[in-house]
Amino acid sequence: MNKTPLTVAGAEKLRAELHRLKTVERPSVIAAIAEARSHGDLSENAEYEAAKDRQGFIEGRIMEVESKLANAQIIDPTLLDADGRCVFGATVELEDLDSGQVVTYQIVGDDEADIKENKISISSPIARALIGKYAGDIAEVQAPGGVREYEILDVRYV
Repeated sequence: MNKTPLTVAGAEKLRAELHRLKTVERPSVIAAIAEARSHGDLSENAEYEAAKDRQGFIEGRIMEVESKLANAQIIDPTLLDADGRCVFGATVELEDLDSGQVVTYQIVGDDEADIKENKISISSPIARALIGKYAGDIAEVQAPGGVREYEILDVRYV
């Protein structure tokens, strides 16, 4: 199976979620199932069904997170030496050439992407257009509204 790139921060976030699922969520749902069973007839017990559904979700998520961590290639952006090139983990400052708006994004793995935190997925159109480029280069991004051009102002590895 292919390794999935993940930043150190993204891996820590997944480990924390896994820990929470195993130490908080799993025992909580087991207790809820035991409580629901104590109410008698399971065939008409909505609490029991809801708790079993929740247990299935939690167990599925635990397996998913464990698999992601097992197949992760963890990359520390601070240790990168890409000579100013846009690569996975890099933080890139861009200027939209049409609007003049300046934005900063970090290129991260699919599971870490969160536009509210200015983290874009390595598989997003903008990240694919940036990979391999240097500060001063122009990146053309195929957007739903047409082609957008961004000038790369700065590339940092933080």
